[in-house]
Amino acid sequence: MCPTPTLADAHEKDLIAWRRDFHAHPETGFQEVRTSGLVAERLASFGIEVHRGLARTGVVGTLRGRGEGPSIGIRADMDALPMQEEGDVPHRSTNPGVFHGCGHDGHTAILLGAARELARERNFAGTVHFIFQPAEEGLAGGRVMVEEGLFELFPCAEVYGLHNWPELPFGQIAACAGPIMAASDFLDIEIEGIGGHAAMPHRGVDPVLVAAHVVTALQGLVSRQTSPLDSAVVSITRIEAGSTYNVIPRVATLRGTCRTLRPETRNAMEEGIRRVAHNVAAAFGATAKVDYRRNYPPTVNWPEPAAKAARAAARVVGEANVVRNAQPTMGGEDFAFFLEKVPGAYLWLGAGGGANPCHVHNPRYDFNDALLPVGVSLWVELVRELLPTAR
Repeated sequence: MCPTPTLADAHEKDLIAWRRDFHAHPETGFQEVRTSGLVAERLASFGIEVHRGLARTGVVGTLRGRGEGPSIGIRADMDALPMQEEGDVPHRSTNPGVFHGCGHDGHTAILLGAARELARERNFAGTVHFIFQPAEEGLAGGRVMVEEGLFELFPCAEVYGLHNWPELPFGQIAACAGPIMAASDFLDIEIEGIGGHAAMPHRGVDPVLVAAHVVTALQGLVSRQTSPLDSAVVSITRIEAGSTYNVIPRVATLRGTCRTLRPETRNAMEEGIRRVAHNVAAAFGATAKVDYRRNYPPTVNWPEPAAKAARAAARVVGEANVVRNAQPTMGGEDFAFFLEKVPGAYLWLGAGGGANPCHVHNPRYDFNDALLPVGVSLWVELVRELLPTAR
């Protein structure tokens, strides 16, 4: 279905121009100097108070309504990925090795568009804080903003974020209570054996062989020690060892990620990874050192804010296109740090189809510009849902 047109449609050309400009000039985490400068400049031009400097390149715009009321926050992420774009769109990245492959260019343009609409109308009682966050992609910019006093400087009764979601059909919006995205943790396992000649393996302890057994054994934590009704993912994504053909190395290193939805499962997986690595290595006469680093916690939507967002979404795309029971993804999201501090919800904006239907983090991905007015409309309707009309 086509989403309901709103006032945002009148400015769709601006939204597209902004989004494609951000796409052509991507910046990685904590380096969003040009992006945050343009965001601040545009917010100020809308008559919105601007604060800069949280988490280095973060920007917060504050819009006060025409009367007293609650304060709420709406967040967009601004950073790009450190990867090479392979698409051939006219607005292709001009920064080699940096690429808006996750759609944060679109999220930023959407929140700017909503800020402009709400500043023009300003017919609500209360305050809206537009939070433009740096460094979502693995660097925990959300955590840094929180640690540097985001919600003390800009108190919010509730906070909301969204992500374009190519797995969801265009015209649908997911607003679900409970876990929506997983905890995302990093792990490094260093296995030390005894190096030697490849022709005489019996005189050493081969860490590459040990590493192979560790990789296999780790999957038993998921398939045999995690409930089938729960979720966990352990992915070893790098194995590093050796320098030539005829030398058994002394050390092999495994690197990867662990994803979970529940704190209890997260604790069990960390303990299990350490136990498996140490015990498998010991069985071969090797030793293992495990560095398990907790990165992003699970993103867990609060029930009442999720219900409010669903009501706002229904006014934009129709009740039949609001998904209240979407299955969580095992991807991570640092909006989780916001939801640990303040009630709120993280939404998925269906992006399926379009001219370039790639999934996010694909080197040929490009944000679906048809989503821009839909996203603006969603944020405007959410503010109308949360804040009373000014009198």
